[in-house]
Amino acid sequence: MSERIGILGGTFDPIHVGHLDLAAAAAERLRLTSVLVLPSHMPPHRPSPIASAYHRFAMAAIAVAGRPGWRVSDLELREPSYSYTADTLDRLHRQGHVGDHLYFLTGADAFAGIKSWKDSSRLLELAHFVVVSRPGSPLDDVRRLADDVTAASRDKGTSRSVILIEATTTDV
Repeated sequence: MSERIGILGGTFDPIHVGHLDLAAAAAERLRLTSVLVLPSHMPPHRPSPIASAYHRFAMAAIAVAGRPGWRVSDLELREPSYSYTADTLDRLHRQGHVGDHLYFLTGADAFAGIKSWKDSSRLLELAHFVVVSRPGSPLDDVRRLADDVTAASRDKGTSRSVILIEATTTDV
């Protein structure tokens, strides 16, 4: 089996069990070989973090310790500006990762706003998107959006898709 990398990005101010539940559900369901946790430098859709980049990285490292195949990366923290998913996925491609092996993990609550993300129309060219239900954000709320995003991507010739996962995640 080829490598299947789950990518969990976020401010992680702080990282919490809801984030970990989401990634664990995706990792189990999709048989991901690894999960890469990426604390953002400057989030474009929310206020600046309270904790420093150093502390958010350290909290994430502690949170994933003991989870085989999980690791934290400072890829976004090394960038001097906003952390955009498209830019991060582009950097991963430049490092030699292939889009068919990348699975961007997000909650249904965050995915609901995907059309406001930078370069949203090309995100599925860069990775599969995995949308996990969250308390108060069931998959039914984003199912049509996921279908629309997948169809638009297929029209551009990509075979990647939005994958929906119903899971029990902790309400935080």
